[in-house]
Amino acid sequence: MELVLKVWAERKFVLKACGYSVLIGLVIAFSIPKEYTATTMIAPELSDNKGTGGLSSLAAMAGLNLNATSTADAIYPDLYPDIVSSTPFITELFKVRVKDLEEDIDTTLYCYLNEHQRMPWWSLVTSAPFKALGWAISLFADDEADNDGILDPFHLTKEEADTAKELSERISVSVDKKTGVTTLSVTMQDARISACLTDTVVRRLQDYITEYRTTKARQDFQFQEKLFERKKKEYEKAQENYAKFADANKNIILLSYRAEQERLENEMRLAYQVYTSVAQQLQMAEAKVQEITPVYTIIEPATIPIKASKPRKTLMLLGIIFLTGTSCIGWILFGRGIFINLRSKKKR
Repeated sequence: MELVLKVWAERKFVLKACGYSVLIGLVIAFSIPKEYTATTMIAPELSDNKGTGGLSSLAAMAGLNLNATSTADAIYPDLYPDIVSSTPFITELFKVRVKDLEEDIDTTLYCYLNEHQRMPWWSLVTSAPFKALGWAISLFADDEADNDGILDPFHLTKEEADTAKELSERISVSVDKKTGVTTLSVTMQDARISACLTDTVVRRLQDYITEYRTTKARQDFQFQEKLFERKKKEYEKAQENYAKFADANKNIILLSYRAEQERLENEMRLAYQVYTSVAQQLQMAEAKVQEITPVYTIIEPATIPIKASKPRKTLMLLGIIFLTGTSCIGWILFGRGIFINLRSKKKR
């Protein structure tokens, strides 16, 4: 009760300090630019085996066992955050065209992040000395090599690396390990840009996974297609040779001619068997590409957010008031006495 009464006696000081903190908090809260977060939820198709299911009967016709050759998928939803934050993926987004809600800005994402970002007033004040220092150093440093505007993910400039890092921090990907549902959100200073960029990131992530999963199958299909064309020509050539020989020696009954005719006929039949087998494998390879192409279900599509996600002015004000009140109470109970004791010791 003694401590409570001690604080109550200084209530005007506490209330006055909290009042000043509210004013300071309002200035800080309204100085921070608004940011909008767009969110989407996707459910990827999870499958451990490739080429199974509907292809089993078709594979049996060709005498193949797909279950023995199937492999596990190497890209699981747990790796989606790493894929989205990777340098090649981020730098590919630099060229995306963005347009703000008022349609005053129509430029690339890289230009938007570097030239159209609003900053709080204290950032301009604190960054001024560093900008001046950088400008002074640039006068004595050699100019960077001109890359003719071509972005090289292997060798980024400092400005490109900083922009890639900022963009990576604005993209958030979380995966529910139980259900596999992936939640992707993008935070930008414009509501329309955040929604459009969220949709773009989701689409490019789907293309990346599809490209990875189907690369081997598409290569096999292209190989089978070339093999099919070659075996088709070989069969047609064998068929033509047999027909010409049979027509030219229709009335000849010599055993040597019959043996040659039988050899050509066997070559034609063998070429036909190989040709039909390759045709079946071509159909199976074409179906396999479609079979392993992942299908994504958009549970919650990205929409233009109405309310800003940052800054949270109410929480910010409550936090500032709480810290100010706690500091004042600590000063009244402990800080003032410690300060008086130290001051008296110095005088002695």
